[in-house]
Amino acid sequence: MKDKLRQLAEAAGLLLDWENSDGEPCQLPESVQRTLLEILGFPTENEAALDESLQRLKRLHAPERPAEWPPLITADLDTSITLPSSLAPGTAFILMLEQGSRVEGTLDSDGTLPGIAEIGYHQLHIADTQLTLAVAPQRCFFPNGAGDESTPRLWGLAAQLYALRRSGDGGIGDVLALENFVAPAAKLGADALAISPTHAMFSANPDNYSPYSPSTRLLNNVLYSAPETMLGEDRVRDAQARNGLQAELRRLEADDLLDWPEAARAKLSWLRFLYDDFMACQDDDTQALRRKMQTFREVGGELLEDHCRFEALQREFGPSNWRDWPTALRDPASPELARFAETRAHEIGFHVFLQWLAADGLTRAQHAARENGMAIGLIADLAVGADAAGSQTWSRQEDMLEGVSIGAPPDLFNGQGQNWGLAAFSPFGLKRSGFRSFIDMLRSAFAHAGGLRIDHVLGLMRLWLVPQGASATEGGYLRYPLDDMLRLVALESWRHRAIVIGEDLGTVAPGFRQQLAARGILGMQVLWFEQDEEQNYLAVDKWSPDALATTSTHDLPTVAGWWAGRDIEWRDRLGLFKANQSLEGEQQARRHERAKLATTLGLLGSKPTTQTLEAADIPASQVLDACARHLGGTSAPLVLLPVEDVLGLEEQANLPNSTAEHPNWRRRWATDASDLLASDEVHQRLGALALSRSGELKEPTSPSALFGRPSHE
Repeated sequence: MKDKLRQLAEAAGLLLDWENSDGEPCQLPESVQRTLLEILGFPTENEAALDESLQRLKRLHAPERPAEWPPLITADLDTSITLPSSLAPGTAFILMLEQGSRVEGTLDSDGTLPGIAEIGYHQLHIADTQLTLAVAPQRCFFPNGAGDESTPRLWGLAAQLYALRRSGDGGIGDVLALENFVAPAAKLGADALAISPTHAMFSANPDNYSPYSPSTRLLNNVLYSAPETMLGEDRVRDAQARNGLQAELRRLEADDLLDWPEAARAKLSWLRFLYDDFMACQDDDTQALRRKMQTFREVGGELLEDHCRFEALQREFGPSNWRDWPTALRDPASPELARFAETRAHEIGFHVFLQWLAADGLTRAQHAARENGMAIGLIADLAVGADAAGSQTWSRQEDMLEGVSIGAPPDLFNGQGQNWGLAAFSPFGLKRSGFRSFIDMLRSAFAHAGGLRIDHVLGLMRLWLVPQGASATEGGYLRYPLDDMLRLVALESWRHRAIVIGEDLGTVAPGFRQQLAARGILGMQVLWFEQDEEQNYLAVDKWSPDALATTSTHDLPTVAGWWAGRDIEWRDRLGLFKANQSLEGEQQARRHERAKLATTLGLLGSKPTTQTLEAADIPASQVLDACARHLGGTSAPLVLLPVEDVLGLEEQANLPNSTAEHPNWRRRWATDASDLLASDEVHQRLGALALSRSGELKEPTSPSALFGRPSHE
């Protein structure tokens, strides 16, 4: 029975053996195997249950008849295709290509389908069965991918969208502030602007505001909308005045920290007045806009309707878990739900209106980026999962796993592992649905962007799943159909002519980064982690050409904050040190780290000595300039500099393992978005980055050679 349990676990995709972040072998305990198998729907309570579960898995992996095939299979361009089960050589088929061509043929002598020379979603008719063939290019799109063989050396910025300011934003950075920011960034030479996630949140529960815990990854966050661009400033001001919110909105705008709940309630309140006016107005221009909104609604189809109905249901029942709603309303396809929608048509229409505004604003921002000369433009950010109580888990229940949440195993930074409280796709559900939700998610992310960053891209291969009520250490890895998902990413990348970046930080399986590189998905190189075997920071020529280069991320210290030890102060204040750590010890270690970084950057002599360990004497602004120049000189095809490191800010956007104690996702930048990059210091820093990207600027032997400041050698 033990062997049969292991056989079932492996067939279900559980990883029974792996290496942790220290390279040590780990095994999945039998108790966790049983728990996860039960959650996946494969009972293990006795021999008969194990046998039945094994048979079901066998039929899933190797269907006996074409009628049992999945509705979609993936393939590579110009590569013969092995079908899910054997058919005789010479079996006839008809292939309807996406562009309209019809191809007739027969299976070859091996019973395989000849390679297809056109990417796309094609319809295969064979053996009285029809399915979709998703034929993908070998690699994702990149701006030089259309015949230019030169090595790209692009650079861009990374911004927290909510942190941008403009007059009249009501306290939340929005798509108009974003549009105002891309023009000056492009004029300074930026080819890309990576932004924080714009996934749809909970309008009935604005206390949930982490951008990485969305209600759904299939639609957009309506709080980022700027109706002025579509409906004009006069209408917006009138709606705000009728609601009596002008003073409250100005107060929220003036705060240095974003008050998400209050700002969201205020914005949604006046947006309701705006919607009522918009629907009542009968002038020709407004009627034309309403027709555009109706077209948007029709194109959005069931996906859009389901989310807007979910929003209306949450307004009706409060921000509770949808699993606590009346039974009939838990099913999006139930007749009771259809009747509810009829009686709440105006409310549902309001949420359609909000999604329309948000989508239009993101489109305008991307258009502005490209019009101003950016080769890539916006890079969207795709969260690794969705809130378990959100719209996506309600509307796509068959595609999601119940009873587990996504997390991470123990590693060097989190000794107890992590539980992120996010719902994961079901690998079996994805295959049964023809990867419908995965494709919809990719299309939503690519819709208004020239690039996509996939958070925790490791999840395309395996996810650490934690059973409900268990600790993060009691989880296990579940494998996902990596080849299928990589092909779909590459296909959608080319259809949208957008690059793909995979956030590959954490416990990485052997060979995984090579698989990403083979598909043209850029990994991520973060300054703090790029060290050699002797723990010295990597020289310019040691960085990989298969990953973007950046100083930091939203979860890590800024350069100025790291240099000043601000992150150490925060961890001490919040009690986040490990058992073997102390404030004094961490500060001493940082002094050595500063000296090593300064040496690599050329700000000290060739080797740090006892006399040069006080590298903190070097101004942070000089370190920031040197970091920008250093990253610019690497062979990375894309360098992204966070706005915090452009401006020299000490505070980071998010401090993992903290909640209310640290203002996560709330910091706003002091200057209007259109003027954020206007200072001489910023121009100098980005000018050095642009020159080093062009190859015209070499690493100086002395900082005074570039910056005109005293050398600290």
